[in-house]
Amino acid sequence: KVRSMWTLVMETLTSLKKEKEVVDSVLNVLNGSVDQCVLDGTNFVLHVPRMLAHRVESDIHQLCTGNLYEAGKLNALTVIQLLNEALRALRDEYHQSELKPQLKDIEVMVTVCNTLLQKLKAKSLVIEEQQQVSRSQSSRREEDWQVKWRNFLGLCPFSAVICQDPVSSVQFY
Repeated sequence: KVRSMWTLVMETLTSLKKEKEVVDSVLNVLNGSVDQCVLDGTNFVLHVPRMLAHRVESDIHQLCTGNLYEAGKLNALTVIQLLNEALRALRDEYHQSELKPQLKDIEVMVTVCNTLLQKLKAKSLVIEEQQQVSRSQSSRREEDWQVKWRNFLGLCPFSAVICQDPVSSVQFY
């Protein structure tokens, strides 16, 4: 019976170990026996990457104002502004990387469209040449018919029709 009670006590103490550590740390702070950390920016070195520094310096709107350190202490407002600018830079890079695959698709589409346009222009030239050949052939055939009619009738039938048509001989003033 004693052994089972001892086991139960040990299990309870083990389960309460984390809670005991929290309570001990609070008691130590209240008693002043623990070094307290103050976030005042002393003894803190901040390294700003060149790209971010260049971006902030060349910014037209000058969103970041002030120095990182004032009177040997870290200026929290400037640090927050600098961190915001770093987040904007990351966002811009992310959006640029999203556009690169779309850009390649668009470039392929432009290349295909340019090739198609060149083919259509070539086809248009061929059709235009065929149309000119067809016109020249039809005018030659018309001339041949006129020569045959002149030889047969002595005059062109079209000129005879025009002369006999009273409507065509009417003059308008």
